[in-house]
Amino acid sequence: MSDNPVTAPPIRPAISRYPVPELADLPDDLKARILEVQAKAGFVPNVFLALAHRPEEWRAFVAYHDALMLKEGGSLSKGEREMIVVATSALNHCLYCVVAHGAILRIYEKKPLVADQVAVNWRKAEIPPRQRAMLAFAVKVAQASAEVGDADIAALKEHRFDDEDIWDIVAITAFFGMSNRLANVLGMRPNDEFYLMGRVPKAK
Repeated sequence: MSDNPVTAPPIRPAISRYPVPELADLPDDLKARILEVQAKAGFVPNVFLALAHRPEEWRAFVAYHDALMLKEGGSLSKGEREMIVVATSALNHCLYCVVAHGAILRIYEKKPLVADQVAVNWRKAEIPPRQRAMLAFAVKVAQASAEVGDADIAALKEHRFDDEDIWDIVAITAFFGMSNRLANVLGMRPNDEFYLMGRVPKAK
């Protein structure tokens, strides 16, 4: 008998309450997109696998995500789009979205502290007045959209957000309100890799 006992690999927690399909079993278009993301990020974000339980909805979800978050043009930067996601997802207590999009926010803004500050209390985050006004509006949309009025729009325009930018803020907030609820009820688990991304500058 060997003196070195064989130890079983650690059991990783499930990433969803629902069945998660194997990558090899997915339709070709889903598989191609997931492999593209894996090649870029170095891992597959769990959201891509968890939502693949329903391929048609996966396609719709990813298409709208890309239209909002990868959009070119307008005055909203990619970092500001992620900031909206983190602030409003924190209101909905969505662990997956706060952790995953917090990581992306840190990378885009090149500020290791900003995602944690925005998630915990965006009002005290070290961000400029323009971004603070943007988050104040997004939070109102998330919590009390029926109360949004002309004064709220005027306040954004004072910070040079135009009508299309305002639509983007509303749409991002609304889309991730849905995403938060899906992730929460599915029990979607953030990848371990997200927690460390963007916290320490890469060695040159």
